[in-house]
Amino acid sequence: MTAPAPEQMVTLPPARTVEPFGKVNLRHEPDGRIWVRAYVLLERAVEGARTGIAIDGSGTMMPWFGTQRRGALNIVSPFVQEMCAYLARKLDAAGSTTAIYWATGDDGQAIEEIGTLTTEQAAQHNFSGPRNYGNRTCLLPALRYFADRFSAAPWGMYVFISDGRLDDLQDVKAYTTQLAREIASGQRNDLKLVMIGLGHKIDEAQMVELDDLDTGTDMDLWDHKIAASMQHLAEVFTEVVDENVIVAPQGLIKDSSGNMVMDYRDTGVPALLEFVLPAGSTSFKLEIGDSTVTQPLS
Repeated sequence: MTAPAPEQMVTLPPARTVEPFGKVNLRHEPDGRIWVRAYVLLERAVEGARTGIAIDGSGTMMPWFGTQRRGALNIVSPFVQEMCAYLARKLDAAGSTTAIYWATGDDGQAIEEIGTLTTEQAAQHNFSGPRNYGNRTCLLPALRYFADRFSAAPWGMYVFISDGRLDDLQDVKAYTTQLAREIASGQRNDLKLVMIGLGHKIDEAQMVELDDLDTGTDMDLWDHKIAASMQHLAEVFTEVVDENVIVAPQGLIKDSSGNMVMDYRDTGVPALLEFVLPAGSTSFKLEIGDSTVTQPLS
């Protein structure tokens, strides 16, 4: 079943949600089934986690930063402020997140460090664009930056925003394969890489290549999402972060009759739960260890 668009869903009022759920979205199907999207509240779910966000600094990003004409709005800054604050507040063990511009410089290989920002600092920072916009879009230097800087972290999540086509995809795939094999062999700790494509010029085929990359291991390092416009960027970002964070090592979802709907015993329970309940369901249950939480649907 295809996930519904936001306007097709209804959201339970906060007073009707049961901890640890922060929000529950529903869609009633014509055949009576109920599509559910439930968000589990995050409180630094991964001990020792580090985070980072990398903003495309190539020349095609100039209109988004409002730098091409006088009086144009910088529509990047408010959304990146929200993203940085979210990572710092919810995921990062140090209560901060590291932000950079990538694909800068004449060859698109340079990195410009913005800084390590707390939630409060991120909310006030003006992300006005890099000093030197790049002529190419090269992702590998940014990927190496976070992998090397936080190599000792137990877990890391690093988000990359771009509006164009990567010029070094094969190099990124080779380095990703190296990282996956090092993680699988215990030589380094786990990490998650998220690419968010912005606008209508993004090359989604490239993003799918990364997302589906066969590294010869069981490690799935890349995920991707497409935000058609900046107006949808924050929502896409929150969803892609939540669905990649594991809040419990194992668990089950059952319907109101006690039948199993989702089995997370091998994969861990993600912060974003998506499943379909049979017709007539009045609630669902989340079982984690010896604890059971029942969420009514009325």
